[in-house]
Amino acid sequence: MSEETRPPNFGFGEEEQMLRDLARKFLDEHFPVQKLRDQVALDSDAAYTRGERSPWDESVWKQMVELGWTGLAVPEAFGGADFSLAGVAGLVEEVGRHALPSPLITTLIATYVLRESEAPSEFLKAIAAGQACSLALTNEAGDWDLTASDVVAEDAEDGLLLNGQSYFVQDAFKSDFFVVHVRSHEQRSLCIVPRETEGLQLSQDHILDLTRDQATLAFKNVKVPKSGIVSRDASLCLERAWPSILVLVAADLCGSAEWQLMTTVKYAQDRSQFDRPLGFFQAVKHPLVNAMVEIDHARSLLYHAACEIDHDSDASLTAARMAKSQASDAGAFMSDRSIQLHGGYGFTWEADMHLYFKRSLHNQALYGDGAFQRAQLAETLIEPIARDS
Repeated sequence: MSEETRPPNFGFGEEEQMLRDLARKFLDEHFPVQKLRDQVALDSDAAYTRGERSPWDESVWKQMVELGWTGLAVPEAFGGADFSLAGVAGLVEEVGRHALPSPLITTLIATYVLRESEAPSEFLKAIAAGQACSLALTNEAGDWDLTASDVVAEDAEDGLLLNGQSYFVQDAFKSDFFVVHVRSHEQRSLCIVPRETEGLQLSQDHILDLTRDQATLAFKNVKVPKSGIVSRDASLCLERAWPSILVLVAADLCGSAEWQLMTTVKYAQDRSQFDRPLGFFQAVKHPLVNAMVEIDHARSLLYHAACEIDHDSDASLTAARMAKSQASDAGAFMSDRSIQLHGGYGFTWEADMHLYFKRSLHNQALYGDGAFQRAQLAETLIEPIARDS
């Protein structure tokens, strides 16, 4: 998209700002950091060691459904708001800023995949009505290869029969149904499988991030009717949705990094050392300024990518990879500095930083970290130039 056709502020207008401000006000009131600590981190060290699944506030989720947040990315024809990705990214930033345990981000991600499928209507309507959904598309190796799947589909009389496993499924225990990537011979398909389906078993993964859960899905003769097959070309469907997926994870990273920055700045102002505020010293000032620059850089790339996607630009995937790369790096830099600048206290579970630090770590790796995204960008941007030279 050219500079002449790009809308002001990357398309982040009054409606987008109203949604972001509403989200911030709602989450400040209903899910402050103290509630996060009381709910998730009360026994965090033991839960982290044992790998237990952290609780989450379903009452807050129900209020989010009533506000229409699950249907933001759903087209109006299916009961949603068909909101711009720039606006949805602003909402997700606030979710990251509050490290909110909920299936909202996974549901939004699944929505963008279903939008690209051939038969999405019934399931998009369910999402708009408040059902939660998650993607089940990754093989055991953890490849972010859109053709990889360890779930095998066999033709059955009235649909498909699934066997195998899908790994690294986000917020699986909060989801009502899954969009499952399956393979049969040379074909890749996307199927809908409700969580309570006979033959489907969920086993919990032991992960760093206590603000979400992750599971391995095992399929044993799971029946999928023809109405549950939403795409016969999973690779194309996922490829089209991939830029939006990367943007949403980048938005969560930017939100959590922003909270870490503001909280660390406040600590540096309040904490004294040698009769001076901690923030007086250059060894503290400079890393915080550098972190602010990194986060602002990531946010600029984030909304640039959202704008490119909103306007169906050919550069959408490139812009989204840049945003995810920078957001991952900014999240890593800020997390490192936030723990370090809180001193000995920062290395204990009493510091709220731990929850954000580990959420950021999880998001950095999710769908490919900064190094992975840059490697993909190099293949797209550099290799063609090298071949032509």
